Order: sequence, then structure tokens, then C-alpha cells
Amino acid sequence: MSHEAHEPETPHLDFQGTTPYEDYVKADVLTHLQHTLSDDPGEMVFLVTTQVMELWFTVIVHEWETAAKALRQDDVPVAVDALKRSVRELEALNASWKPLSGLTPAQFNSYRAALGEGSGFQSAMYRRLEFLLGDKSASMLVPHRGAPRVHAELEKALHEPSLYDEVLRFLARRGHAVPEDVLRRDVSLRYEPSAEVEAVWTAVYSGDGRDEVARLGEALTDVAELVWRWRNDHLVATRRAMGAKAGTGGSAGVAWLEKRARKSVFPELWTARSYV
Repeated sequence: MSHEAHEPETPHLDFQGTTPYEDYVKADVLTHLQHTLSDDPGEMVFLVTTQVMELWFTVIVHEWETAAKALRQDDVPVAVDALKRSVRELEALNASWKPLSGLTPAQFNSYRAALGEGSGFQSAMYRRLEFLLGDKSASMLVPHRGAPRVHAELEKALHEPSLYDEVLRFLARRGHAVPEDVLRRDVSLRYEPSAEVEAVWTAVYSGDGRDEVARLGEALTDVAELVWRWRNDHLVATRRAMGAKAGTGGSAGVAWLEKRARKSVFPELWTARSYV
């Protein structure tokens, strides 16, 4: 047997048509979706960062839909795994603010006009993300009436139970005293906190912290915390770039974001801690 070192073989380079990498990743499509509308060189990072955020929204929606489906089947390990993956993805999403976090008003104004009536609140995938959190609003479908596929997907999400609805139904099947009015609520409406649900989470957290329901609660709390951080980072970046001016697309800008940042996700998971 020869002990001479061998150079690694040259990888196969000659393909018929596109490479297998391109066939799978569609990199050529992704890297040619950037069409800036101003001459300002800073617009490119704004556009790419926004597109990256949309991709992360898509992944996170997939994870939460996976978790909701698993909970319908009483499969807590699969649900928790999906939630834990989404925590890492939320961390990456939140890091997407870094390239934009230092924008000055002058820098943002140099290409802001290119956005026209465009605004982040018009993001259909972000709206699906919020619907999964229980923040439902039929009025948020209105901007998408001109896009039939997107509108249909949002309408479906509006009328389906949110991730939190599925959590509460699971808790009820496990024998926890989730009230009937919560279980039978109109899921197309925004979820409102319940004192009885708060009592359920208080009981869960007063018990064995190693119980799978308690671990589910902590996975949900991790998600809720990072969603709050996303909203707060959005607020800070916007306040730094444009102060208190009205937002694009007719939104209230910072005032609207401040209101969003004050809202808790999965509210009883937070308030129950005062009673443990």
C-alpha cells in the first residue's frame, strides 16, 4: 500500500445546464431580485435586508405551523423542537436590524421617496406570522385584495386557530381548566387575555418544571420574548432613522410601533409569573 500523500480529486465541474447547487438554492433568482429605485448606494442594503427579513418570516411561519399541527396531534416533542428552531431563527431575524440600526434621517431620506406608498405593515408573510401569534384582524387583508393567492392564504390563516389557540386546546385535553368560552371563541378575532387561562399557567408553573407542559410554556415564552425584541428593535431603528414623522404608506410610524412594542405575546404566560 502506498503511503504517498495524494492530492484531493478535483470536484466535478462540468454540468449540463445549471449546477445542482443552483437547481436547489435558486441563487441566480435570489441575487437578481434587487432593483433599486434611486441612485443612492445605501438603498441596496435597505432592500436586501428587507428581503432577508421576508425569508426569515417564511421560515418562522413554517415552524409555527409545524408546532400547531403537532399540538393538534398531542405531539409535544415535535412542537417544542419546532419552537426551539424558531427561537434561533428569530435571533437571526432580529440580527437583520444591524445593517439598518445606524441610519441617520439624512441617509434614510436619500432613498425614502423610492418606497412610495410601500410600508412594512403591508408584508403578507409578516401578517401570517402575527396571525399565528393570535393577533388577528380582518382589516389587514384589505391591502392584499389585488393579489388573489396572497389574499386567499391570509384569509385561510385568519380563520384557522392560532398557535396559541392550539396550545390552549392541548392544555384542555390534558385536563387543565381552560374555559369553554376561550376554547370556542371566534378564532378570526384577536385573542384577549383570560384570568382562567392565567390560572392554568400559574398551576403549570407551580408544579414540576421538568413536566413537558412546563417545557412547552418556556419554549413559547422564549418565542414571545424574541418577538417583543423584534418589535422593539423595529421601533428603535425607525425612531433613529425618521423620528416621529408619519411612516410610509400612511402608517403612524413610531407611534404605531410604540403601541405594538407594549403588547405582550401569549400574555398569560407573563402575568401568571406574578402568582407562582
